[in-house]
Amino acid sequence: MVLFLAGLGLGLAGGVAGAVLPRSARLPAAALGGATASVVAFIAAARVLVSGHVATAASGSVLPFSGVRLTLDPLGALFVATTAAVGLAASCFSVGYEAHGPKSRVTTATLPLFLTSLLLVPVAASVTTFMVAWELMALTSLVLLLTDHRRRAEARAAAQWYAAMTHLGAAAILLGLVLLAAHAGGQSFAVIAAHARAMPAAVRSVAFVLVLVGFASKAGAVPLHVWLPRAHSEAPSPASALMSGAMVNLGIYGIVRVGGVLLGGTVLWWWLVVAAIGVLSALFGAVHAAASSDLKRLLAYSTIDNMGLVLVGVGAAGALVATGHRTLADLAMVAALFHLVNHAVFKGCLFLGAGAIQHATGTRDLDRLGGLVHRVPVTAGLVGVGALSIIGLPPFNGFASEWLLLQGFLRGFGDPSAATMTVSLVGVATLALTGGLTAAAFVKALGIGLLGQPRSDGAARAREVAPSMLAGMAVLAAGCVAVGVVPGAVVPALRRAAQLGLGLTAGSPSPIRSGMSLDLAGLRGAIEPALLLGALLVGMAVVWGGARLVAQRSPYRSARRAEAWGCGRELQTARMEYTATSFAEPLQRVFADVLRPDHDVEVTHAVESRFFPQAVRYHRRVDDAIERSAYRPVIRLVSAWGALARRVPNGSTNRYLAYGFVALVVVLVVLA
Repeated sequence: MVLFLAGLGLGLAGGVAGAVLPRSARLPAAALGGATASVVAFIAAARVLVSGHVATAASGSVLPFSGVRLTLDPLGALFVATTAAVGLAASCFSVGYEAHGPKSRVTTATLPLFLTSLLLVPVAASVTTFMVAWELMALTSLVLLLTDHRRRAEARAAAQWYAAMTHLGAAAILLGLVLLAAHAGGQSFAVIAAHARAMPAAVRSVAFVLVLVGFASKAGAVPLHVWLPRAHSEAPSPASALMSGAMVNLGIYGIVRVGGVLLGGTVLWWWLVVAAIGVLSALFGAVHAAASSDLKRLLAYSTIDNMGLVLVGVGAAGALVATGHRTLADLAMVAALFHLVNHAVFKGCLFLGAGAIQHATGTRDLDRLGGLVHRVPVTAGLVGVGALSIIGLPPFNGFASEWLLLQGFLRGFGDPSAATMTVSLVGVATLALTGGLTAAAFVKALGIGLLGQPRSDGAARAREVAPSMLAGMAVLAAGCVAVGVVPGAVVPALRRAAQLGLGLTAGSPSPIRSGMSLDLAGLRGAIEPALLLGALLVGMAVVWGGARLVAQRSPYRSARRAEAWGCGRELQTARMEYTATSFAEPLQRVFADVLRPDHDVEVTHAVESRFFPQAVRYHRRVDDAIERSAYRPVIRLVSAWGALARRVPNGSTNRYLAYGFVALVVVLVVLA
């Protein structure tokens, strides 16, 4: 625990350095503080994950009346290690990103503080400590979201949505935890866990529903997701990477910690609700990601999709525990946590890549990009690694975790109960459908955004970004490859966290054999990505060598070269290519009932005659249907009520006296 506390101190020191040092020194000092804090925290978490030991610390002098309680156990250590990996990459990336962006002392100081709060949340071991860390995380992320609010109205709107949703979620979490603490007779998580089974069933269920609402909103689960596409799109890219790669994970952490560890997690309908929310989130996020043409908005909706898959895995694991199938539950929870870790790595890489592309071209609109593979090849290659990982192609990490998720769902059919069989069936269908939609979304992002001809001056003039930005992306891209090639190396750590989250006995037989491959013990199923990688490299070498040999011996060696997909034309322009909007048009038609796009055609006629159009402009906007149908009517109602309430205090003394008289009469009537 001393090592972890040292990491927190380094993060705080980075924030202080970013606030007080001169302009030339504050950015590298803040980034260094965040990077070293990440490294130290990762080492401390890795030691706990490897050994399985639990580290604790407590102090009564930091927070008055309640004190501070910290516990670093395998479940919290997994989230700390994941956050630290993304934090290291984001800190490196921020040096080059902020050097050419807004020179804000507040932003520079807040990023390491945000990272520190993310590291603190999983080790908080009491209600007060947890809520202080949670609110610090919310406040620092809100400050980062407001970085560009003076120039962009979208950033101001995103901050308003985020502030409202995150504080409503925090209020629900606080009510749930206070309810548990009141019935347990103490606010320590250990005390709550010890007394949870003696609490009335209604109290436990109400508390779980409250914390589920709060934590699901932070995880971006539908229908509480409306803040996420806005906030992740408008925040600075290092903050976006931390939000999507680390902050949303803590919503999953809260559900597992409270539902599985504190409350025991033996109520079946809890986990069926979690799985249902996950299915809705996965499908809704995948459809919107496939239809989006804004690169960061596409990634944000993809986060909703992947968190939905994790929730389905967590729900399936909880349902299997509730029905007594502990080995299958172990497999499902390991798969869910594995996908959560992999998502943090490849989504952090993709958000940093989106920031690099926006920095190089001045836009993140896929309709205005193109040709970047020739102009920024290193950035394009690193983004390609993240995209291939999220699609789930071997030998990248997304393939391993999605395969394990699929195996967990398939093995769930071994339980004859209707509830778990339904969750397993829906999980398989959801994974298949979202996999196809994710492939379509990122084929669009790669093919339209990186290949072909540039469709704007910014894309045509793009230059490679700073080395520190490339280094940040490379850290996570290397993680995509390393975990994908040797997935079995991380299974023991994942399993320690999964066992704690499910309340299983340590040392029970593992459903997965660790090593170079993923091998299901006692079950038919195994993959060896390293072997797949070797076969792939050999195949590519054979094809390349054969092509060279044929080219050298061919009588047509002087044949002319043409643009790819140019159909032999001498001239290929960007107007001959698909745009992101046109690529997504068929999917938008198929899912029109979900997306509900808005269409608008604007025709400008020639001055000489109304019969001759001078220009035709077609606008198509894909709005969030849940936001439009559920949230905006409430906002309009509250706004109308506020406008009516503002008429009450009009400055008239007679009216104020009348209000007082009416209030007095009401009080007397009630008391009588």
